[in-house]
Amino acid sequence: MSANALYTDLSSYYDLMCADIDYKAQSNCIHRLQQIFGNGGETHLDLACGTGPHIRHFTDFGYQCAGLDINQPMLDIAATRCPEAQFSLQDMSKFTVAEPVDLITCFLYSIHYSDGLEKWKACIASVHRALRPGGVFFFNAVDRGQIDNDSFMRHSTESEGSLFTFRSAWHYCGQGEKKSLRLSIEKKTNQETQSWSDEHPMLALSFDGLLETLQQLFEVHVFEHDYEKITPWDERSGNAIFACIKI
Repeated sequence: MSANALYTDLSSYYDLMCADIDYKAQSNCIHRLQQIFGNGGETHLDLACGTGPHIRHFTDFGYQCAGLDINQPMLDIAATRCPEAQFSLQDMSKFTVAEPVDLITCFLYSIHYSDGLEKWKACIASVHRALRPGGVFFFNAVDRGQIDNDSFMRHSTESEGSLFTFRSAWHYCGQGEKKSLRLSIEKKTNQETQSWSDEHPMLALSFDGLLETLQQLFEVHVFEHDYEKITPWDERSGNAIFACIKI
């Protein structure tokens, strides 16, 4: 089994793992923010797009969409889900586009997949180059100083006669720029149980450091991590949505 088993060997289970995510609400919120802060354009690129559920909604909103990811099995599923969109196998820390776009998104905390601070800065520079003037980059992030190692997300769902249980959790040692995302899958079919687990190294960011870098290139607005309503960040919560307008 490969190193990133969930995203390669087990990619067919990914949508089941994310079955409780409200992709429509997330996409609609960013679409609304784009109408407020954007340049009026309709070209969209989704970083770490996975199997394409966000792109499906943005395409339905009327955007010309593209997506990139480092896992081809995920992109194969995305291309089936969103045949109107364009997909490419690229690393978000050093991606290129044929033409600049108006909107770039990075959902589900995927900005933390950058392997080290320098690669994260390279990702931000790539985003800046890829945006048209007035274009906006939206992503969500978690402040490393507010990670609770005892907190986790868990849900179960049935599919094709099996019961799947998924669990995910952040883990941060309390210092430095590295944390991990721990994922597990349990599949029960009749009397048989199978289980898999992944642990992915992630970049641990502080919001202060994040803002310091972003504000060198963008006008930055920060919102509470609530996709149902648009609320300015209270500067205390450890989850937030960032809107970065190219200046």
